[in-house]
Amino acid sequence: MPLSARNQLKGKVKSVRLGTIMAEVVVQVGNQEVVSAITRSSAEALALAEGDDVVAIIKATEVILAKD
Repeated sequence: MPLSARNQLKGKVKSVRLGTIMAEVVVQVGNQEVVSAITRSSAEALALAEGDDVVAIIKATEVILAKD
């Protein structure tokens, strides 16, 4: 499915923590982690599980950069 979003990061699900309404999904992208808060129903509809290959699509109006 083509998307207009440019910030697409391929990764692997490290963990899925289901709450009553929301789910926290940690995605390993290289040596970094991206944490996503999505609805529980979305996590269940995608059948997300540890080890799944996913794409984290980031849509943001601002990105803050820091330099070491």
